[in-house]
Amino acid sequence: MKQLVSRDFKVKYKRSVLGVLWSLLYPVLMMTVMAIVFSNVFKFNTPGVSYLAYLMTGLTLFNYFSEASNLAMSSVVANFGLINKVYMPKYIFPFSKCLFVGINFLLTLIPLYAVILLTGTGLCWQHILLPYAYLCLFVFTVGMGFLLSTIAVFLRDMFYIYGIIITVWTYLTPIMYDIKMIGNATIVFLMKFNPLYQYVNFAREIILYHRTPTLWMFAGCAVSALGVFLIGTLVFRKKQDKFIYYV
Repeated sequence: MKQLVSRDFKVKYKRSVLGVLWSLLYPVLMMTVMAIVFSNVFKFNTPGVSYLAYLMTGLTLFNYFSEASNLAMSSVVANFGLINKVYMPKYIFPFSKCLFVGINFLLTLIPLYAVILLTGTGLCWQHILLPYAYLCLFVFTVGMGFLLSTIAVFLRDMFYIYGIIITVWTYLTPIMYDIKMIGNATIVFLMKFNPLYQYVNFAREIILYHRTPTLWMFAGCAVSALGVFLIGTLVFRKKQDKFIYYV
């Protein structure tokens, strides 16, 4: 596991002048571009709170899921040569990708807190509860990684299909806009079952509104994370012995 994570870091930042600093600059640049487009062109706003802090909170969490799930999906296929040579638990491939991106995620918390402080959003004692949302997001992503990597072995079209799915998922998660902007109550109700909405909303409740999340919010994050993790684990364990015939 240590070697796989270390290899990913070396490959990602090889011949890069800024290296790890890209983990800090990328979310800031993305936030800047999206803030200009959505606040000035589409006139999105979040009454009572800073739009930059609102946007950055959603981007930080969603970007982790997007990058980690994409890398985890291709992890088994990409390591076919290693699987053929050495016997090892196959689950470490998608898990190591989620862990690798998770380390980068911790670095992106630096620009997130910089935005929180610079926009005057401020800090509160409830920030000690944020690791709960991050942990649930990690568990959910690992479960999705197991599921996606299994499907990708048997259906290579998944690499292209998932690109469309993640794009749709981005717009179904209120990252750039406030969910209150949606006038249809049925659509709002259905969107709240989106696990990524639950994690982002949990974090925003603390970061933006300085409120303690409700017990339902705690339960929602845990149920979605553990549910997907168990499904992904069961599917992966059931199919992993057949990987060698399809990779």
